[in-house]
Amino acid sequence: MKDFEAADPNHQTLFVEVILPLAIPRTYTYRVPATLNDFAEKGRRAVVQFGKSKIYTAIIHSVSKQAPEKYEAKYLLDIIDPQPIVHLVQLEFWQWIADYYLCTLGEVMAAALPSALKLASETRIVLNLEHTFDRNLLNDKEFLILDALELRHELSISEITKILAQKSIFPLLKSLLDKKIIFISEEISEKYQPKKLSIITLNDFYEDRENLKQLFSVLERAPKQLDALLAYMKLKKEFGEVKKAAIIEEGGVNSAAIKALIDKDIFIQVDKVVSRFSSFDNSVASDFILSEDQNLAFQQIKESFIEKSTVLLHGITSSGKTQIYIRLIEEYLAKGNQVLYLLPEIALTGQMIDRLKIYFGNQIIVYHSRFNDNERAEIWQKVLTNEVKIVLGARSSVFLPFCDLGLIIVDEEHEASFKQYDPAPRYNARDIAIILGNMVKAKVLLGSATPALETYFNALSNKYGLVKLLTRYGGVKLPEIEVVSITEEKARKLNKENFSSVLLNQIDQTLAQKEQVILFQNRRGYVPVLICKTCGNTPKCINCDVSLTYHKASGKLHCHYCGYKEENITECPACGSRHIEYKGLGTEKVEDDLKVLLPDVKIARMDYDTTRNKNAHQIILNDFEDRKIDILVGTQMVAKGLDFDNITLIGIINADSMIQFPDFRAYERSFQMLSQVAGRAGRRNKQGKVIIQTYDVKHRVIKQIVANDYEGMYREEMIERKQFRYPPFYKIIQIDIKHKDLGKLLMIAEQFAKELKLHLGDLVLGPQSPLIGRVRNYYIQCIIIKIDWKNQSVVKIKNLLKEKVILFEADKLNKGAFVVVDVDPY
Repeated sequence: MKDFEAADPNHQTLFVEVILPLAIPRTYTYRVPATLNDFAEKGRRAVVQFGKSKIYTAIIHSVSKQAPEKYEAKYLLDIIDPQPIVHLVQLEFWQWIADYYLCTLGEVMAAALPSALKLASETRIVLNLEHTFDRNLLNDKEFLILDALELRHELSISEITKILAQKSIFPLLKSLLDKKIIFISEEISEKYQPKKLSIITLNDFYEDRENLKQLFSVLERAPKQLDALLAYMKLKKEFGEVKKAAIIEEGGVNSAAIKALIDKDIFIQVDKVVSRFSSFDNSVASDFILSEDQNLAFQQIKESFIEKSTVLLHGITSSGKTQIYIRLIEEYLAKGNQVLYLLPEIALTGQMIDRLKIYFGNQIIVYHSRFNDNERAEIWQKVLTNEVKIVLGARSSVFLPFCDLGLIIVDEEHEASFKQYDPAPRYNARDIAIILGNMVKAKVLLGSATPALETYFNALSNKYGLVKLLTRYGGVKLPEIEVVSITEEKARKLNKENFSSVLLNQIDQTLAQKEQVILFQNRRGYVPVLICKTCGNTPKCINCDVSLTYHKASGKLHCHYCGYKEENITECPACGSRHIEYKGLGTEKVEDDLKVLLPDVKIARMDYDTTRNKNAHQIILNDFEDRKIDILVGTQMVAKGLDFDNITLIGIINADSMIQFPDFRAYERSFQMLSQVAGRAGRRNKQGKVIIQTYDVKHRVIKQIVANDYEGMYREEMIERKQFRYPPFYKIIQIDIKHKDLGKLLMIAEQFAKELKLHLGDLVLGPQSPLIGRVRNYYIQCIIIKIDWKNQSVVKIKNLLKEKVILFEADKLNKGAFVVVDVDPY
């Protein structure tokens, strides 16, 4: 590699520590060729060879003149970027995440950077067939890559390296990516699509009375088209602008009649981009004025920000938190700052963008994992260069390279979706957003109707500012909540299938008033468990220790952990009995039963199974808003982001399945989820209704939901949390040890726990089997460390654990086992 060196004998020899996108314990040192000395800068990407033949793009972590002592540093191959793509503060942020969550810097880099920015030998490159470009602008080597891709369509980077007979091809690929001639091979995922509304207008020719009169006589031979025209005339007089859907509903016609009138050039259809939110959503009006309560909360937030970097806005559902967010964003934009708006669900970003674009136009951009790699890399560059002022996104957007971040909003901060479980880093986006805010001197606003108990604890402890907004905007009343005993209904034989007489009667009344219903059941599939009535056998997954769920749509039994499927059974494989009993209830069965009980009602389902296809989620929401759906059945998806004015009834099919879940957070999360679902009901001129079906009507969580008593729930939970050593009074670290051999696993886990107990004593609990003891053919043993963070050093305990994990992985006796460490696992 001596050809890299300059002839000047006085040149400096530089070395760089780089972060590779791999789970290796530390950074790796490379020697910088003299010709690249001027480009060796923290935060730039370097092309390096790691191992015998693998090529990676790495991030330069530090630059020095010190050679490594234990090994001879290889030369790096190239430095790609004209300026850093990762800021120095981001490198500090990554280091904090690696230290806190006990993972490697490489794992943080892999999570943070879009794939298009961390190319490796086996990354697949594909020709962009939809993009037109001028071939004369390509140099010889770019043309050679293009020629090869036209022949093969898809090539790996290592194959392109061989074609060009050089290792330094990354600048060429970057140039082609920037010109949008190539892209990274992957499934092209759903992009945000604006909602379009079909608006119908009458051809100007028929504005003349005589021509219109003649048209009526012509259409007498086409009664459905005449009905459509009459409906149009009526709606035009009442509302001015006429929607296609409104003509169908008013005239009792189908779309074919309207299409015929369009084909005859009588109607003209224009597709207009509109907000997905109805007029009930007060934040849509671009000239809104904050109410007295909102304005007070707004001023209190600004005052709290003077002393506190983080503030909790505890605002009940429909209190108008979004309007306060908008006013805050306006203030920070006026200062020239960037704003990050975090949402827990990808599905919600498409809806929230409608609200915010009314005010901020093209200053706002959406970022989440469903964009393809090229799009994410493009957004990364725009944020880096300050072209984008507002980013709206799911948890991964916290890693973007903001250069002047002033405000972070974490909406629905209590949501479990902010937690990343696999792969590492297993971070919580809310928590690291607060750390990022502290590092860059940005303010952080946490918003929720039902805050996480840790967040509320921090607010009451004066660590965060606390602002309350406990009145609904516009005087909208909280929904009336009625609790129905499933036990009583069954005893009196009033229920039909899984619906109480109270719920069915209320559904009938709601539909009669042409209003809509949401039914919530937090379990997908048809039935969760099949049991042989003769011998008690239950079909189980061959890879996991879970029962298989029957899905009627596929006719198969599914494992919701590993994806395994098998045919449904008609006789017991153990005893041959044909007496198979279905136990439990999923959304698919709720939908199926409703269609039998209400055959003329339009029913749809929204869960993981119905929304996995492209645009499926948005299609369901659009149909629901356009009132093509009367009843929407769903899992927790229906609890979030549905702010439509025609929903007046919410039915919770079985509240017990959540409340009785074996988890110390079960009561907290049940209260949060059921309160959020209940918050979907109601409109400005009519109080909504919520019906909760449960076996335990006297359960304290049910009573607290009915009373909207968050404070009472908080106080009772805090007593139990302190007594049983749970957060926020204790920090929890969970260590999962996995192995395919159960016998070996039990011995290994016992020994590992023994090692920890020698140093930490009764802080260590376990090992024991978790609720699901085997997943994807790996048995699991779980060890829990509970740390009294006020009296014990969390850092020392983490360092000890890190050492023990390194020794564990180095021990040949533990071959085949691996350790997963999760800090703050719940």
